[in-house]
Amino acid sequence: MSNSTTERLLEAGREELRAVGHQTLTIRMVAQRAGVSSATAYTYLESKNRLYAELFWRFLVENEQEPEGADAVARVRSVTRHLADRLAEAPELAAAVTPALLGPDPEVDELRLRIGAEFVRRFRDALGPQADPAVLEALALAFSGALLQAGMGLMTYTEMADRLDSVVAVIMKGNVA
Repeated sequence: MSNSTTERLLEAGREELRAVGHQTLTIRMVAQRAGVSSATAYTYLESKNRLYAELFWRFLVENEQEPEGADAVARVRSVTRHLADRLAEAPELAAAVTPALLGPDPEVDELRLRIGAEFVRRFRDALGPQADPAVLEALALAFSGALLQAGMGLMTYTEMADRLDSVVAVIMKGNVA
């Protein structure tokens, strides 16, 4: 997705999501806000879930922060905290993306993979090129599980960041570099 119609639709989707929330939003509403027909909108955005996943992907990569800290635990914590803090700033997107990524929509498959790969890449960047694959997997699974719990409303994204601090320490025990 990279042409001007797509960009207009995504911007309209972002605005509409903020205005009405993910349960009320329709592709038809997004199309109207973008000034295109519903048929055109559905050509570019097959579903609301595709819209939410695409918005989340862009949100994820638009404001990356380099891992910070004297050791691997601190660097990984800086990654999880930054991501959680960003999600806390966009509650409407966070609420929309959880069911979108969990759904069976095939048009979201590629974005699910890209999003997961981005999380792993950020953890790898924090750990360095010799990162243990098992540690990377544990971090990705813990982070994904925390995202799911926050998305279900079992904790806030701010609480998620705090709780992940101790989870990261446990996963990294004996793997600090």
